[in-house]
Amino acid sequence: MMCRAALLAACAALAAGAAGCGVGAGGAPSGVELKVTTGFGQRALTRADAPRIDGADTVMRLLQRNAKVTTRFGGGFVQSINGLAGGRDRGAPVDWFYYVNGIEARKGATATKVHDGDHLWWDRRDWSATQDVPAVVGSFPEPFVHGTGGKRLPVRVECADPSAPACKAVQGRLTSLGLVAAIGTVSASRSVETLRVVVGPWARIAGDAAVGLIGRGPGGSGVYARFAEGGRALRLLGPDGRVRRTAGAGTGLVAAVRVEGEQPVWALTGTDPAGVDAAVAAFDEGTLEDKYAVAVVEDAAVALPVQPAVAPGP
Repeated sequence: MMCRAALLAACAALAAGAAGCGVGAGGAPSGVELKVTTGFGQRALTRADAPRIDGADTVMRLLQRNAKVTTRFGGGFVQSINGLAGGRDRGAPVDWFYYVNGIEARKGATATKVHDGDHLWWDRRDWSATQDVPAVVGSFPEPFVHGTGGKRLPVRVECADPSAPACKAVQGRLTSLGLVAAIGTVSASRSVETLRVVVGPWARIAGDAAVGLIGRGPGGSGVYARFAEGGRALRLLGPDGRVRRTAGAGTGLVAAVRVEGEQPVWALTGTDPAGVDAAVAAFDEGTLEDKYAVAVVEDAAVALPVQPAVAPGP
């Protein structure tokens, strides 16, 4: 069943029948993680490193085993998780979206089988700037370790300067995860079966077909940032897509994008070589956890989109 774009969040949980049906019996997948957050990962509602799971579970059924879930339209999509519903929040449209290993779901949760090592992330977020955020960095080291659909994928590090220390550092980080990651120059090849990590100053990698999507802002890439001044500045955007801050020299960005029909492409980039170094330093689980994307400004990691300030209570 297909949905119109404005109901992309609803598509994440479309039911073909009773939740959890049609995937067959078998041993329960191992190493599965589940988290439920709100506000682009800003607040955690549920987090389970060892969720209750059965061998026949789909993403929907696993969620129902581990959280209180309500649905609408005859069970067609998730309405609320742990009492927090979609609809509108402070005037903005919000709904539930889910990711498997950092990749936004393209089919219903009742049709998506859970595999060994899957990192499942449900997030209730504002979609006023875009309904589509195809890939996020907050499940790192996924999708590199377990891939997608239960299949690990080849990894390639592509660099503006393959001999630069930043390039070697990225390769070393992936190698430490038990992966084999080749290094090469930025290529024009499609990444249907390969996870690419593109490293370099924005001005030197913006021509890559996937990475270049970041230049279109959230509506074109799902990344709440946009380079300006020929790549010498980075505009950090809020959930509504408006500029909240502009950062200059030494600013880095860690983001993931995805061209339809291809695998995610990660960009470790910045306004200049110092910004690239800052992005590479942020390429770790502790910094990226629960983030859609991360800007590094004056050595501080800033979660994207930039959330509005919350007034202190009385």
